[in-house]
Amino acid sequence: MAKLLFFGRLGDLAGGIERSISLSEPHSVSALIGVLEAGDQLLGSALVDPRIRYALNGAIVDRETLVEDDDELAFLPPVSGG
Repeated sequence: MAKLLFFGRLGDLAGGIERSISLSEPHSVSALIGVLEAGDQLLGSALVDPRIRYALNGAIVDRETLVEDDDELAFLPPVSGG
């Protein structure tokens, strides 16, 4: 199972920081967002915000990167602070 991690306000929208999803074949980050959006349009809309970054197994990736079972995909909102 692939592990999906939602940080900051995305965790609030997702109803928790972590979800697991079974992938029988690789999916692009964009396709996974589509799957999430089908179940929750508000979360899906937030995940396509151009300020959101995606990290696959600890490395920043783009929306076309393929995610496989046993991968960890983190959705990273913009941060602010001082």
